[in-house]
Amino acid sequence: MDKIILKNLGFYGYHGVLPEENRLGQKFFVDIELYVDLQAAGESDDVKDTVNYADVYNITKDIVENERFQLIEALAERIAATVLKDFPVVREILVTIRKPEAPVNGIYDYFGVEIRRRNNG
Repeated sequence: MDKIILKNLGFYGYHGVLPEENRLGQKFFVDIELYVDLQAAGESDDVKDTVNYADVYNITKDIVENERFQLIEALAERIAATVLKDFPVVREILVTIRKPEAPVNGIYDYFGVEIRRRNNG
């Protein structure tokens, strides 16, 4: 299956279990893979035959920056569900969320989640 890749999208959001996370916010990084048949777009060279990744970016930005979740699992689920609903041509989506400033006392690059969802339509 072909895929469209959105890599390392950076946003500032207010997600977390601790009150400080909801008040102060922090950086989140998102990767998205959209599994779509891209043959028609490759042959036509027309954006109407594909998924406009700028639209997916804007949806993701809006969710991360304007909605609030305690868990990054819920954030990832919301992104996946919205993209699948808005773009029925997407057969499957992989969403990865990285939280590099999690309030954990230790040395690490990030904590994150990865979810894969299929379009049942």
